[in-house]
Amino acid sequence: MTVSTTDPHRDNDIDALRERDPAFDAWASGHGVIRHTRTTQQRVASLLEQARDDEQRHAWLNAFRAADQLACMGMWLVAHMTYVKRPRLDGAPLTADDFKPTPEGHTGGALNMVPAYTGYLLANTLTGTTRAWMMGQGHCVAAIDAMNLLLGNMLPAHAERYALTDEGLSRFTGDFYHYGVGADGAPLSPLGSHVNAHTAGGISEGGYLGFAELQYVHMPLPGESLVAFLSDGAFEEQRGSDWSPRWWRAEDTGTVLPVMIANGRRIDQRTSMKQSGGTPWFREHLTLNGFDPVSIDGRDPAAFAWALIDGEARLAQRSRLQREGSLDYPLRLPYVIAETVKGFGFPGAGSNAAHNLPLEDNPARDEHARERFNAGARELFVPLDTLQDAISALNNHDQHGRPREREHPLADPAPRDAIRPALTATPAGDSVSPMAAIDDAFVAVVRANPDHRVRVGNPDEMRSNRLNASLDLLRHRVTHPEPGIAESLHGSVITALNEEAVVCAALANKQGLNLVASYEAFAVKMLGAMRQEILFARHKRAAGRPAQWLSWPVLCSSHTWENGKNEQSHQDPTLCEAWLGEMNDVAPVLFPVDGNSAAQALLDLYATRGRLAVMVVPKNALPSQLDADQAKQLSDDGILCLHADADPQVQLFAIGAYQLLEMQRLSQRLRERDIAHALFALHAPGRFRAPRDAEEAQSVHDAASRARLVPECAARVFLCHGRPEVFSGVLRPLDTGARSQFLGYRNRGGTLDTFGMLYANQCTWAHAARAVAEVCGLKPEALLTTEEADAVSQRGNPDLLR
Repeated sequence: MTVSTTDPHRDNDIDALRERDPAFDAWASGHGVIRHTRTTQQRVASLLEQARDDEQRHAWLNAFRAADQLACMGMWLVAHMTYVKRPRLDGAPLTADDFKPTPEGHTGGALNMVPAYTGYLLANTLTGTTRAWMMGQGHCVAAIDAMNLLLGNMLPAHAERYALTDEGLSRFTGDFYHYGVGADGAPLSPLGSHVNAHTAGGISEGGYLGFAELQYVHMPLPGESLVAFLSDGAFEEQRGSDWSPRWWRAEDTGTVLPVMIANGRRIDQRTSMKQSGGTPWFREHLTLNGFDPVSIDGRDPAAFAWALIDGEARLAQRSRLQREGSLDYPLRLPYVIAETVKGFGFPGAGSNAAHNLPLEDNPARDEHARERFNAGARELFVPLDTLQDAISALNNHDQHGRPREREHPLADPAPRDAIRPALTATPAGDSVSPMAAIDDAFVAVVRANPDHRVRVGNPDEMRSNRLNASLDLLRHRVTHPEPGIAESLHGSVITALNEEAVVCAALANKQGLNLVASYEAFAVKMLGAMRQEILFARHKRAAGRPAQWLSWPVLCSSHTWENGKNEQSHQDPTLCEAWLGEMNDVAPVLFPVDGNSAAQALLDLYATRGRLAVMVVPKNALPSQLDADQAKQLSDDGILCLHADADPQVQLFAIGAYQLLEMQRLSQRLRERDIAHALFALHAPGRFRAPRDAEEAQSVHDAASRARLVPECAARVFLCHGRPEVFSGVLRPLDTGARSQFLGYRNRGGTLDTFGMLYANQCTWAHAARAVAEVCGLKPEALLTTEEADAVSQRGNPDLLR
């Protein structure tokens, strides 16, 4: 559809149009709380001029009227979700017994989302295409669930329980904030307080405000169109949302249509935007940052529909001009500012109370609150026969052969399997940077999969992290490449000194290949965005729709034990520790020990789906420890025995590459002292944990498998990459109690080399030797010289242990 980008209908033209066209006048008169401003009437009139004939024009006007009715009834249902036990489709006033004793909901924001989502549905109806959608303010999900019920656009968990009947609606409102828990620990209700795996068309929980703003521009492929509902409250949450025009290219990305619901309020006060000048200030800000903002009436579904269709047309026109050479990137992206009042459509709108419970008092106990509720509901109510006609008007999917909105293009992305090329192993004894080995492997994967869009998230220092070949091939995406620098207008590397922004580029690219690399200490800033993603993936699997995006890693390099040129702020293993706390079936944590094992882990990860791994990978050159078969075995089992004497007195476990080097020195000392022992490289600690539910149990070793891989031994010493307390908890099934010791990061650091870090944190081979002596009941001098023992005890020269 081609839409005029001007508003040619002046006020007197609209008056004349209403006089000669009763159908247009009937719509322009509004319905319930929905009123149409003169500007919206002008814009709709321009849109109607695009109809191919009178029949289509009539159908469009019918759809506009239907959208008004559905929006009113959607707000009616949202209010009932918060307050009511027994809705009535006859519109009769409710009595005290009909109300919930403890109402709950994010009512104001959800009320604001009803006209927005209805406008999205209306735009799809008018153009005969189904756009994708996402919502950053996931707590407004009541709007989505309510409208989906009215239109029959539900996934099985909802369709089996809810219907447009008094009984079906009572079950629906009763399930909202039900709080019931099943015997398996899962919520009994499929309705969530935020977007969840049962929300038809939902692709993100939207619990961490600000991440949708960073993701939408990286989501659709060419030919797809995405509507991203955002909030003015979230605008102040994350840096980077105003960079979208820098990243968008028509050659590899579909249409993006950000829509901000500007209601001016957070939970307790006005938004920062409202305090800083409101939407006029925001329009200037957007214009300065390369957007093409347009303000609309955020109370009117017709205004949203016009804005979406018009925004698509504007961006398509700019893309055509760019192809013809008349415009250069960055192109101005459409941006819709929907100005409204928080909680519009119901009593209490515009107040602080509107965020949660707009009536302030409880209608179940307070007569005045009950009167206000019934009065507000009466103004929104639509009789069932009228409502059914409105539903039919918008549900034209069969007529156009388009999918239902629950099946929009981004609802369940499933790229084809990645081709994984064969690896050439580094010969034993040769030194190579494990990050450089990953670099070579990733480049090979990218070259083998040219039809997969690639996103590399890079918060700077990509060359420092030894990803040179990847950067030379894929290049930083910029708008004006600098000569002699690995930059390109169409680069696949999203670089910004903002960890949240760059990880979101990869999280959004669910139809392609992804990789993120960061200094370990700063990668922890990505945790919230990463966690939201794996939670949603896990919930989708529980709902019977497992995530099908290709798994990928966050590479933590320049890490705790090799960042000595910087201060202790750069020496932080928190991300891998936190990720070990997540469920291993979706959040593996991997510690490759050399280049071969690092490259193998990467390729094996790309063979799975719906997993986000943290890989702790050294960037400095280290000796090749494993051949190709050993690297594969380490990846498959999560552990590899590198030395095993018969009937060992002690088992040594190395978690991390530098830790293995220290344990190998200790193993040599034990051999010299004729102490039987075994040495293991522990690559995936999470696979040896006690599973916390049946899903996780499928990704960890059971007792028989653990016993096969790690034979019984009373004395064990673990040398860990991170804090020992975390690893001892995760590895409880391997912990033998008083005869097990865990060594690791003790929060000591500074401008130190790797040895200095190991010594400061009591993690050298000699400190591990002291632990062996303790668990084996030996005296330290059985393993250490007097000078070495003094150094371990902080009485001698540390350099003796280098």
